[in-house]
Amino acid sequence: MDRRSFLKAGAMAPAAAVLPKLALAQQLPFNPRQAKTWRTFEVTTRVEILFPEGATRVWLPVPSVDSVYQKTIDNAWSGNASTAQIVHDGKYGAGLFYAEWAPAEKNPVIELYSRFATRDHAVNLSGPASPGLRLSAREREFYTESTEHMPTDGIVKKTADEITRGEKTDYQKARAIYEWIVDNTFRDPKTRGCGVGDIKTMLETGNLGGKCADINALYVGLARAAGLPARDVYGVRVAKSQFGYRSLGAGTANITRAQHCRAEVYLTGFGWVPVDPADVRKVVLEERAQPTTVKDPLVEAVRPKLFGAWEMNWLAFNTANDIVLPHAKSGKITFFMYPQAETAQGRLDSLDPDNFKYTMTAKELSA
Repeated sequence: MDRRSFLKAGAMAPAAAVLPKLALAQQLPFNPRQAKTWRTFEVTTRVEILFPEGATRVWLPVPSVDSVYQKTIDNAWSGNASTAQIVHDGKYGAGLFYAEWAPAEKNPVIELYSRFATRDHAVNLSGPASPGLRLSAREREFYTESTEHMPTDGIVKKTADEITRGEKTDYQKARAIYEWIVDNTFRDPKTRGCGVGDIKTMLETGNLGGKCADINALYVGLARAAGLPARDVYGVRVAKSQFGYRSLGAGTANITRAQHCRAEVYLTGFGWVPVDPADVRKVVLEERAQPTTVKDPLVEAVRPKLFGAWEMNWLAFNTANDIVLPHAKSGKITFFMYPQAETAQGRLDSLDPDNFKYTMTAKELSA
């Protein structure tokens, strides 16, 4: 759908209500609950290729996770690409916008507009809501398999066995892995982007620092090694935290560097349970002017909640790992939550948006 059709499909205006800026002392209890009310957002991604050479190609993630916490509304675009379409990865169903320009185009430009709705998500873990709720054997195999960067044997299996020794139920195992990661990892501000998710190297070197794609991938890999279906969910923050946590939201409408991945573990009777140990470590590092510890009351407030609940000021793109971009001349990518592009010179650096060049902005909409 092009931008003109998109606008005809239904105009929306920016929401009038703006969340208050909460001072540290005024923070609300961090308590995402399963919400009835949906919030609607639009994310705009604008790409300009500064130094095109030969055929130019761009790939942008689009919302492709439809669940109890997110609904895709529409995608549209405008620009001067000779080819522009939305396609899907065959293995994970990840949606991506693909654009291509002929070598003669000296100023490739594209804008993608994605509209979606989210609501806070929480799973009641006091008892199985649906005791018969379970994955099929095929689904369970799919979500416990190893990937290139998340093996489930060797040191990963050994570590998972040590963490879950003595735990009887899937819930106990999933919780034990979560608590171990919160206690033993740390957020490393020097890590580029969201990290690379190479959990085997993390465990072999004993360097358990990184960012969300490292820490949450470690959760997923250890869970799978313990026989628990689990997956990463890759996305981007789109709004401030309604609970006042500066580190757990997008600070401005410009979300170019606000990418964040989360994790889910499947527990029979409960379904997919949201977890985010990486954000606990983010609060430790970033919420106060100086880094604090897991014993800080601000951290203790989020730690139990981020096993079982997410605040949905965040857009989920996909759950894909080791994805091959269609028509790409370069190799596959470990995960897909940053814009990607390539020219005759090869793939551009997706973590360098100023020279790429791309910007992402988000706004909340009201009907």
